[in-house]
Amino acid sequence: MSKDEERPRTRGLGRGLSALLGEGEAVDAARDYDAAEPGAPAGGLRMVPIEYLEPNPDQPRRSFGEAELAELAESIAEKGVLQPILVRPLAGADERYQIVAGERRWRAAQRARIHEAPCIIRELTDRETLEIAIVENVQRSDLNPVDEARALRQLVETFGHTQEEVAQALGKSRAHIANTLRLLALPQSVLTRLEAGEISAGHARAIHSAPDPDALAGQIVRDGLSVRAAEALARSAAGRTEKKGGAAPPTPQKDADTRALETDLSTRLGLDVEILHSGERGEVRVRFRSLEQLDDICRRLTQDGNINH
Repeated sequence: MSKDEERPRTRGLGRGLSALLGEGEAVDAARDYDAAEPGAPAGGLRMVPIEYLEPNPDQPRRSFGEAELAELAESIAEKGVLQPILVRPLAGADERYQIVAGERRWRAAQRARIHEAPCIIRELTDRETLEIAIVENVQRSDLNPVDEARALRQLVETFGHTQEEVAQALGKSRAHIANTLRLLALPQSVLTRLEAGEISAGHARAIHSAPDPDALAGQIVRDGLSVRAAEALARSAAGRTEKKGGAAPPTPQKDADTRALETDLSTRLGLDVEILHSGERGEVRVRFRSLEQLDDICRRLTQDGNINH
């Protein structure tokens, strides 16, 4: 059994994206392109001048690793662009195309001074274009955790997919989706360190609920702490806070439905949400760490008037 045959098929979102991407078309075209004699037309492909391609301004990836880009450019200079770039025609511009998937290959091809690249041209809506770009990027292992979290949030909020659908489409666990989305509740200073690779996603998750994540992130970087040490540091910081405020009253155990609702609301808002109730009465607490986060909460609550579970 081949690796492709062993790969589990996704449902829902994944199946829809497979249709949009035209996976069978792309695979067949790439195979024809590899097998073609030099100068022969490639089946299902069109060679498009590099200067006729334009990046998508809504591309979810905000950073391209310099080392990886240089390595890819070197490979392209030697072997050419082996995987076709998915593009769509630009409205009102003859012979010009917007990149849907493959911007990194396009950037590397420019560095390698390649004049043409194999492209699959598809008629796609703005929604389809963005959805494909998001999934194509999230499935790459080199996407930094912050870009991944922002991309996942788009799939959940912009397109209305559930965490379970996103998890199935990407071949990831629902816990991974939820934990990654929760990173966006961290202060921007911590997210900047995470984007720069100064701390890992494990470090960020360890200090997520700490009283002062920014200070802890700085200590992690200064002392070169491991994730396990960061977890201990966060527990210690939380213990000091409890001592200053006195003994905290025991917290009653919550049922599974309440915990699940807290998680879903936290994911949608990108902030810590706590639900406290007794019988049919209770309250919902949303914690924010900056006025910008408070403004974002107000915008979300007034934008469409409700939050759907």
